[in-house]
Amino acid sequence: MARRRFRARLPMVVTAAVAAVLSTMAATGAPAPGQAPDKPAIRYTEYGIPHIIASDWAGLGTGYGYAAAKDNICTLADTYLMVNAQRSRYLGPDGKASPGEHQNTTTNLNSDIYFQRMNDNRVVERLIDLPAPNGPEPEVKEAIRGYVQGYNRYLAETGVDHITDPACRGKAWVRPITELDVYRHAHAEIIMGTADVLLDGQVNAAPPGASAAASAATSAAAPPASSAAETASKIRDAMAVSRQQSMGSNALAVGSQGVSGGTSMLLANPHFPWQGKNRMWQSQLTIPGRINVSGASLLGFPAVNIGHNDDVAWSHTVATVAPFGLFDVQVDPLRPTNYLVDGAWEAMTSQQVGVDVLNADGSIGRVNRTLWATRYGPVTTQVLTVPLPWVVSAHAVRDVNMDNLRALNTWFRLDQAKDVDEVVNTLETTQGVPFFNTVASDRKGNALYADIQATPNITDEHARSCLTLTGQALFNQVLRLPNVPPVSIFDGKRSACDWPTDPNAVAPGLLDPHRQPRLIRKDFVGNANDSAWLANPEQPLSFPRVMGDTAAPRSLRTQELILTAQKRINGTDGLPGRGFTPENMRQLLFADNSRAADLALDATVTMCRAQPFGLILVDGQLVNVSEACPILAGWKSHDFTADSRGSWLFENYWYALLDGQSVEKLPWRIPFDPNDPVHTPNSLDSGSSAVRDAFGRTVIAFRNAGIPLNAALSDVQKITRNGEQIPIHGAVHELGVLNVVTPGSVDGTMDITFGSSFVQQVRFTADGPPQASSVLAYSQSANPNSPHYADQTKLFSAGQWVTERFTEEQIAASPALEVKVLN
Repeated sequence: MARRRFRARLPMVVTAAVAAVLSTMAATGAPAPGQAPDKPAIRYTEYGIPHIIASDWAGLGTGYGYAAAKDNICTLADTYLMVNAQRSRYLGPDGKASPGEHQNTTTNLNSDIYFQRMNDNRVVERLIDLPAPNGPEPEVKEAIRGYVQGYNRYLAETGVDHITDPACRGKAWVRPITELDVYRHAHAEIIMGTADVLLDGQVNAAPPGASAAASAATSAAAPPASSAAETASKIRDAMAVSRQQSMGSNALAVGSQGVSGGTSMLLANPHFPWQGKNRMWQSQLTIPGRINVSGASLLGFPAVNIGHNDDVAWSHTVATVAPFGLFDVQVDPLRPTNYLVDGAWEAMTSQQVGVDVLNADGSIGRVNRTLWATRYGPVTTQVLTVPLPWVVSAHAVRDVNMDNLRALNTWFRLDQAKDVDEVVNTLETTQGVPFFNTVASDRKGNALYADIQATPNITDEHARSCLTLTGQALFNQVLRLPNVPPVSIFDGKRSACDWPTDPNAVAPGLLDPHRQPRLIRKDFVGNANDSAWLANPEQPLSFPRVMGDTAAPRSLRTQELILTAQKRINGTDGLPGRGFTPENMRQLLFADNSRAADLALDATVTMCRAQPFGLILVDGQLVNVSEACPILAGWKSHDFTADSRGSWLFENYWYALLDGQSVEKLPWRIPFDPNDPVHTPNSLDSGSSAVRDAFGRTVIAFRNAGIPLNAALSDVQKITRNGEQIPIHGAVHELGVLNVVTPGSVDGTMDITFGSSFVQQVRFTADGPPQASSVLAYSQSANPNSPHYADQTKLFSAGQWVTERFTEEQIAASPALEVKVLN
């Protein structure tokens, strides 16, 4: 690898106030600004944001581990309990676990069986021992070694019985950790795109005739066989629902032609869970002369996953690649654990997996299951809620990320990249990004979109040769939906249908990274979880079908992102001037404009006013909607800000109108046109019975629930922190609002489940430090007794941001500065 070049640093200008702070820091043993410290130091600034400085990678990891445990030790300990397959032992087998993107998606027992199988097979240990790039690079190993020391030091200093978070105070499952725990956690995050979809199906798979004891979820009577089209349709619909309820993101990179007063900008807006192991946590990590990076990571990763350094800013968005594939294997009807490959029968491998469980009487029992696998991977009898009966054939899973610890190397290298070309090189040479796009900008004025990741090596030619009938219906363009990845089902009877090894890929079964899409421009690129096709509509991209669709409808959120960028760069959005500035980028995100309202509100008001005497007959019930018409007509701003009235009524109506289908299926007068994908479909048919009935049902639902039709968003969309209800602005993905916020229920009776999390805006200029502001929507700590449990949540509620402290002078000047030196 080429030697890295480091920008010469200007001497720090020390004011009298800063000098006083520096004197205080020196008294505590903290390092002088810009100097490598003898011991790791954590400098806390406003909102509990830690700026960690050390002389080496181990020290940096130590500071990160200590600070992360201080804020979130219960969340971390719960995660280590999961990856060590001990949830049933301590929390009972029937409790809920969340090994994937969603919340509470499976039982503790199923989660434990899944992870115990991997632990028995030493999957992670084998990956740790591989040389880089497939195994961890030396700096990764050093940082993780330090992380373990920092985490365990905090636990030893505090004591389990004195942890301030009641979620784990005094619990037997809170213990010191090992390096293997951290690697297992990292691996679990990397494979979570498959775990959510297929975990239950794998751990419950049993051959025909197996007893219920062998598989709690297997029925002796198989469901009726479905046609290929029906099965594909069910899987597609289940994937679509899952996609709407899981993580997502927006990211926008603006190059030199799209900014005002700078060389480039980046907006990072990941939509991650607000509870549990997928919380993001903010930090700055510095080894003077080696690395200086600020941003956020998934809790427990001693690196920055989304953020910036001196020269590059980047973010990730969930991509439209399915990180797994299925193989349909024909089984012997007399011996269903034998399957046919290349004309010969092979025996499946069986594996006994056992875990300890806490019985109702407090005793510890043992549950054992027999799990099955083929040469392609584990057998599954379920995709999400869709059964795949093991009768004439069985289905095996191949997970593209099961052998991926490379993602750790990817993020450590991204943290040190100097321009977008280095970002691309990192993505290509590690292929560690798991089911994410990368969007970046650099000081040189470039904007980058890259969907270069761990992708199954399924070329279009290979797909045509090997897809089953169900696989064709599922994978091909016939059943496209925005954001839904193309899932492959291949003919397992032919060994040639396995994913081939490409000589240009980092590991077996991966697609050549040079065939994966990327785009560098000087105006803008962006992504809002659709495929790479319209990263910039002026330069549509092409790529293998396995990576997503082309010439297909875009989500309303993708349309909103593109239109926001185009209008701001052209100066046609009603704001002063042309081009992005930090101020208008923040303003445009938190304006919470709804693309759905832009397209459909006027037609909905027309429909409402056209009803005779204001009455709609729906489901045999006559409802007067006349009160609703002026409420929607008065909602002229189309926004989901906290004080908006009419927005909650429109959101519930829109949900009722969609009724689980995609936007382009609604009654539009002008349908989707692949030649104008940003503006079509449009012109909702105000005379449609579907529009009328959905509106009538919504008014009925509001009245039955006792919710005023003109309820302000702040009345119904809230998060509760220590008994205080904090209003939250934003809306669900389907409304085409960039600031996605997903309540636990549409009627507002449950807290936020996921949405905007670590939001960051970064601007580069020709020289000088990057200028950044951010807000962590759910705050740094999940501990209700922490001062940083809700402080940034209240900022987010008010649409406010934290001005970042990145330079040593900025850190030293913080009035909230507290220094912890880990002597």
